[in-house]
Amino acid sequence: MFNIIKLNALDNVAIAPMNIPVGVKINSNLIAQTNIPFGHKISLSEIKKGNLIYKYGQIIGIATDFIKKGTHVHSHNLAFHEFNRSFKNKKIKKQSIKKNNIFFNGYKRKNGSVGTRNYIGLISTVNCSATVVKKIADKLNKYLDDKDFNNIDGAVCLKHSSGCGMNTSGKGMEVFNRTIEGFKTHQNFGKVFVVGLGCECAQISLYKNQDLNNEIEYLNIQDEGGTNKIINNVYNKIIAEIPKINSYQRTKTPISELNLALQCGGSDSYSGITANPALGVAADLLVSNGGVVILSETPEIYGAEHLLIERSLNNEIIERLTNHIKWWKQYTKINEGSLDNNPTPGNKKGGLTTILEKSLGAVAKSGNSPLVDVLDYAQKISKKGFQFMDSPGFDPVSVTGQVAAGANLICFTTGRGSCFGFKPTPSIKISTNTNMFNNLHEDMDINAGTIMDGLNTLEEIGNIIFKELISVASGKKTKSEINGYGDDEFNPWIIGATM
Repeated sequence: MFNIIKLNALDNVAIAPMNIPVGVKINSNLIAQTNIPFGHKISLSEIKKGNLIYKYGQIIGIATDFIKKGTHVHSHNLAFHEFNRSFKNKKIKKQSIKKNNIFFNGYKRKNGSVGTRNYIGLISTVNCSATVVKKIADKLNKYLDDKDFNNIDGAVCLKHSSGCGMNTSGKGMEVFNRTIEGFKTHQNFGKVFVVGLGCECAQISLYKNQDLNNEIEYLNIQDEGGTNKIINNVYNKIIAEIPKINSYQRTKTPISELNLALQCGGSDSYSGITANPALGVAADLLVSNGGVVILSETPEIYGAEHLLIERSLNNEIIERLTNHIKWWKQYTKINEGSLDNNPTPGNKKGGLTTILEKSLGAVAKSGNSPLVDVLDYAQKISKKGFQFMDSPGFDPVSVTGQVAAGANLICFTTGRGSCFGFKPTPSIKISTNTNMFNNLHEDMDINAGTIMDGLNTLEEIGNIIFKELISVASGKKTKSEINGYGDDEFNPWIIGATM
């Protein structure tokens, strides 16, 4: 007999943990009437056309045809279905924090924040200065590779395709400015240069006078006399300061200084069964010790937002969250799209059918802690605890906003095998299934597939992830860092017309 996974008593589908051939007896009440691919859904009963389909005890869609018991349930007979979200009015209290006796070794900054890495940052305010910051970073990294500076992780070039051809006011520019502000003051940088062209919409004057941090310098290509002059000028300035940047030492730091960004990409049907809920265990442990956890990707909570509403501390948080959902509905509509367009071909190949199903699995990585705040994209963290940040579901754009908000660590779950890194913040990759982990072992840090294999519990993998957070925050290199990922993922959210 074959095992299948039924996640809730209300469910009328279950998950196949392996390929199930037609005709196989699964149990005394169920025989496979069709082939069921690894990770896909099988019907547990007859489902009439128009009936709702449940997984996790939640609605994931509607039957578009009559579905026989024991047959494959996927895009050919299951479709997105809008429904009224119901939620329980729970009286959520702010979570009590444990006496913090867990520490990591981090870089303490003058403003009191703590970095998990010590990079030199080169930020372009506009696409026109992208080549310059890249050339400076390449030149610096070549110099650093030939030397022995134990406390410098390298130079990061934050280039992008925006900063001009946009309105100089409004939501788009506000979001862009918050992003640049968040990176220039990020705790994982020991030194930052903000480089512009000189005539763009995003003038360096927008950022230059907003702080007194002498670790940040601002230059324009036009003011410096051209490409080679500014490259040599910035390079020489940094070389002169290398001893000072290298003088930062890791010191014993309470784990409450960790700000963890939660991400999932290349998801499959096991994301919501293994890696995401295990990451949720680790997230709750971090929150209970005074840390920060940030969930984002608004299109990927759609259909599961009621589960976050149930965890919200107050009505103001609920209103902000629901307003973001309303904005996204309008945003996709005017762009002739739909929030249900989100599942990718890879997601569907991995067994996910609708955005409702994908969102329920995605929300699992946030654990069960109370929702204490809802942030706009790239808005700086101001509270401790679990919070949600509005962002697109596209991973590089979403992570850019989380890091701008102050995330100094990332956990990224994947079922299909996303390869991802993000300098200056290290990214821990967690696989949802053992097959993929073995196939992409050089890219994955932790295998949550052992939960499905019966070798570990969710709590055990959650604790393994939690311990890995401490190790990576203290300097252990992740697989994405070893493989050199993270130089090209900086991707500010572009909203509005390109002018």
